Amino acid sequence: MRILAMILAGGEGRRLSILSQKRAKPAVPFAGKYRIIDFTLSNCANSGVYTVGIPTQYRPRSLIDHIRTGAPWDMDRMSGGVWLLQPYLGRSDSDWYSGNADAVQQNFDWINHQRPEMVLVLSADHVYKMDYERMISFHIENQADLTVATLKVSLEEASRFGILETDESYRVVNFEEKPPEPKSQLASMGIYIFNTPMLSEVLKADAANPQSKHDFGKDIIPEMIHQNRVFAYPFSGYWVDVGTIQAYWEAHMDLLADHPPLDLNDRGWIIHTRSEERPPVNIRTGATVLHSLITDGCTIEGTVEYSVLSPGVRVERGAVVRYSIVMTDTVIHAGAMVDRGIVDKSVEVGEGAQVGYGADYTPNRVADLSSGLTLIGKGAILPPNVKIGRNCIIASDVRPGDFIADTVPSGTVVGYVPGDSN
Repeated sequence: MRILAMILAGGEGRRLSILSQKRAKPAVPFAGKYRIIDFTLSNCANSGVYTVGIPTQYRPRSLIDHIRTGAPWDMDRMSGGVWLLQPYLGRSDSDWYSGNADAVQQNFDWINHQRPEMVLVLSADHVYKMDYERMISFHIENQADLTVATLKVSLEEASRFGILETDESYRVVNFEEKPPEPKSQLASMGIYIFNTPMLSEVLKADAANPQSKHDFGKDIIPEMIHQNRVFAYPFSGYWVDVGTIQAYWEAHMDLLADHPPLDLNDRGWIIHTRSEERPPVNIRTGATVLHSLITDGCTIEGTVEYSVLSPGVRVERGAVVRYSIVMTDTVIHAGAMVDRGIVDKSVEVGEGAQVGYGADYTPNRVADLSSGLTLIGKGAILPPNVKIGRNCIIASDVRPGDFIADTVPSGTVVGYVPGDSN
């Protein structure tokens, strides 16, 4: 059985604010040493799916640099392998991708060239471990035209998802995209298996429909339910869409539990990634590290509690990092404090500076920040002794001269952030 996977990686990911300002959402670092897309790519490799197409569009450079030939996932192959599929303008009909279904449709010549019997359509920005072989077997056993992976969610969460209703055989009888009053708790995970001829047929019809948004959830699935055999595959493992700052932070905190719902130490299902060689972690005299993930190349002289540190992070003497995510080659200088912060790559937090200061939880007007998380953008340099409140955004490449006062009130922005009209 020849299976091909299309991993949709072209979205802008605006809800991740400045974390996706300079990179595609699937390329955002996760869990210290990984990128978000590593989980979907590793699921493919561990499931024996080695022909993978990745349509890219928004700021693809870091994603392309990370994936390259696909060697970490055993996809640097003469037959099949991983293909990065970028939109282009040419003599034939082609353009920027106008939806996730359109991204697949525009690359159907490449799909046909691979001659798969089935196409597995996946999202690049979900964190989970899943054996696609089981879902493929379910699809074959039910003689389905389309199978949708589903997860049971609470009624409170259901309005954020595509919600399916099924009969006793798991055949889908109704589907609503983000219904205000959900009739079911069965949510689509954005994972689909199509028989290739059927996918070709429905995508051609969708491309010819000027009213369509060319989206699998909004257009393709509702159209197929009443005409084709559509089934819901039940999944019960850990799965999270890390498409918001809050979900991204909470997923990291999940990893720090005594018995994490996503076990990165599972040698039976390895999450592969491209990583550079770094020296061992250096924890020096007087340092304190509690309940944290510390990646190669880090040097810890201060205190780190309930946090995730990417390669090359330095926490100097007297500095404190709590409930935070700190990315590659960032320096937390002596006496500084980061509390509930998400700090991007190559940031310098000046001596004595405080990130996540005080008890004021004024929401941020630009990003959906209200729980006290503060974002520091890539390459920012924070001046010594500055006090930055909660729910703040410090933009990428900000310099000490951009701070007009020693205190940044909660809920405010320093520097340019897309979406900030002020």
